[in-house]
Amino acid sequence: GLIADNLNQNLWIYTADCMPILFADKKNKIVAAIHCGRAGLEQKIIFNVITKLEKLNSKRENLIVAIGPSISKDNYLFEQSDFLNFLKKINMDTSLHPLIKNNKKSKSRRLLPIDLNFFAYLQLINSNIPAENIEISNKCTFLNHNEFHSWRRSKTQKRQWSFISS
Repeated sequence: GLIADNLNQNLWIYTADCMPILFADKKNKIVAAIHCGRAGLEQKIIFNVITKLEKLNSKRENLIVAIGPSISKDNYLFEQSDFLNFLKKINMDTSLHPLIKNNKKSKSRRLLPIDLNFFAYLQLINSNIPAENIEISNKCTFLNHNEFHSWRRSKTQKRQWSFISS
């Protein structure tokens, strides 16, 4: 992730299936850009960048957050054990998750979807970012092959660039 606290700075982040997440402090003209996927969610990169922005005098209620195109949950599937491990790492009570409750004894569906956008949104809400300050793209990098590069679709080294300016 990157943070700019000077005027007229551009931050660029590149992603394929992970989420580009852009932060702007509308009052102090501070911006941040992070590359966030499953590992970033597990490592709490969203909370960490918000904490760093606060050290630069940003207020959570002044932050505007945009989550760019990423892989959709229908195309990001994991074995149930890996899914459970992910939920534990992000401190979510696995007994409450509907996919686990409905799938405990089922052997027919072994792969479960991880909705990166949803879990990023939850981390933002749990960090007291107002819901009306969060915008999420519904474009899937895996499905939209004419618009986006996807590692999981084609194993390409190509990426999308996202940027924000202070």
